[in-house]
Amino acid sequence: MALADSARGLPNGGGVSPAAGSGAPGSGAAAAATGGWSSFPEIVELNVGGQVYVTRRCTVVSVRDSLLWRMFSQQQPSELPRDSKGRFFLDRDGFLFRYILDYLRDLQLVLPEHFPERSRLQREAEYFQLPDLARRLAQTRAAAARPAVLHRDGSVCAEEPPPPLLGYLEAEPLEGGGGAVASAPSPTASRSPSGGPLLTPSQSLDGAGGRRSGYITIGYRGSYTIGREAQADAKFRRVARITVCGKTALAKEVFGETLNESRDPDRPPERYTARYYLKFNFLEQAFDRLSEAGFRMAACSSTGTCAFGPEQGGPADDKIWTSYTEYVFCRD
Repeated sequence: MALADSARGLPNGGGVSPAAGSGAPGSGAAAAATGGWSSFPEIVELNVGGQVYVTRRCTVVSVRDSLLWRMFSQQQPSELPRDSKGRFFLDRDGFLFRYILDYLRDLQLVLPEHFPERSRLQREAEYFQLPDLARRLAQTRAAAARPAVLHRDGSVCAEEPPPPLLGYLEAEPLEGGGGAVASAPSPTASRSPSGGPLLTPSQSLDGAGGRRSGYITIGYRGSYTIGREAQADAKFRRVARITVCGKTALAKEVFGETLNESRDPDRPPERYTARYYLKFNFLEQAFDRLSEAGFRMAACSSTGTCAFGPEQGGPADDKIWTSYTEYVFCRD
């Protein structure tokens, strides 16, 4: 194990040196100053943006001169910020940090097939000062920038350059029945391997006007407290999160950059998801976007429960109501 750690450039594998255990005066401080020994535990707990990760110290210091290497080899535990439970705290994107940690384990970049967060992950790599990872992400972004083509059979593939124009020429009879002239077909005349025309992801498979038909469900949880004076003492909580359920391509078309995909980042465009939510908390804003995209409300439902304040740690006379509401929108 010592040989493997030394091959990664980690002195003593992040463990305690014999000098530190001998109790020699000043030996621990001197060793820590040179990076030869650290008072960090072998297993470290990280709170990254609210997401908790548990890993070995030798993993977070595996890339020399990175931000994490300096934090956990050149500083002392007392110098780093911690959360209320004593975990080391990093104010960064907790969902994307799992890919940073995966890279630190074996220095390999492995991403899901459909991963739309490459630009944000590259920004995280630059923040943690991992130049090799940032360079690889820039290369994968360039490769993924090629537009996609959606076939009528539902398959999605990268767009390929069209064949020479001669391959598309078709003979059409002239008016009056004399001869024929070769002409290029319209863009919709190109065919997929299944025989149907090629469609871009923004076009509809069966809707009019180049728009997809389908359903999107908007849901939210809300709560409010009613005291002894009823409405005079009502305390409403803001909507914490608006969830989005439906086909991935439809959700991205309607909500665009306001859609948070971090809970389901690798969902293909033709698959369904119930894990998206919006980056804003105003229902009317979501309704406006759906209306502008041609959706209309088809149905809605709501459920509610009531609990007394003492059960929730509140005043004895308060009643706490919680509700969950869903709105179903459709576009023909």
